[in-house]
Amino acid sequence: MHIPDGLISPQTYLPALVLAVPLWWWAGRRFTAAVGDEALPRLAVFTALAFLLSSLMLPLPGGTSGHAIGVALLALVFGPWVAFLAYTLVLVLQALVTGAGGITALPVNALVLGFVGAWAAWLLFHSLRRVQPAFAVLAAVFVSVLLSALLVALVLGLQPWIARAPDGSPRFFPFDWSVTLPAIVLPHVFIGLGEAVLTLLVWRHACRRRWASVACEREA
Repeated sequence: MHIPDGLISPQTYLPALVLAVPLWWWAGRRFTAAVGDEALPRLAVFTALAFLLSSLMLPLPGGTSGHAIGVALLALVFGPWVAFLAYTLVLVLQALVTGAGGITALPVNALVLGFVGAWAAWLLFHSLRRVQPAFAVLAAVFVSVLLSALLVALVLGLQPWIARAPDGSPRFFPFDWSVTLPAIVLPHVFIGLGEAVLTLLVWRHACRRRWASVACEREA
């Protein structure tokens, strides 16, 4: 689901950068209050797990990829702002070390995978947890993955319309929504189901160990 460098136009990644910078700044301010010294090693482990999950990629048409994300688990355990910041670090490391994603695409990837993914999972979980916490986790993760996939498909499918060469051909990503929506969203239905089950198992372990006591009152 990473968007690599070279597939999106400056008309896309520059506004995304303008939006992402203040969000990173605010997340940084919230980080020290949300994560104490005792929780830092746990955050490192969960961030490494997110790095691993999102590094197992399935190639998709057009140069992007399908993969689990891991940001929903970070959000459920540490909150959405910490998850957003931690997942941005994951994206930076993947861009620099493994070549997944990229630097110009970083703001877009951080917003659609990190910010939207974290907040969607956190808000849906807290809306449903009084009904049934386990179902709330499954639904939150699944919707988070699908929503991020949908946004990636929309961003990529927009490129042929907003950035064209003088001869009318697309300058960047060549396929419109008729290709990107089914090619990206449909595989992530199955990826989202798998990630939801895995997240539930890890989340239950975190609850038993009281790593996420605020979010686990009904499950612990």
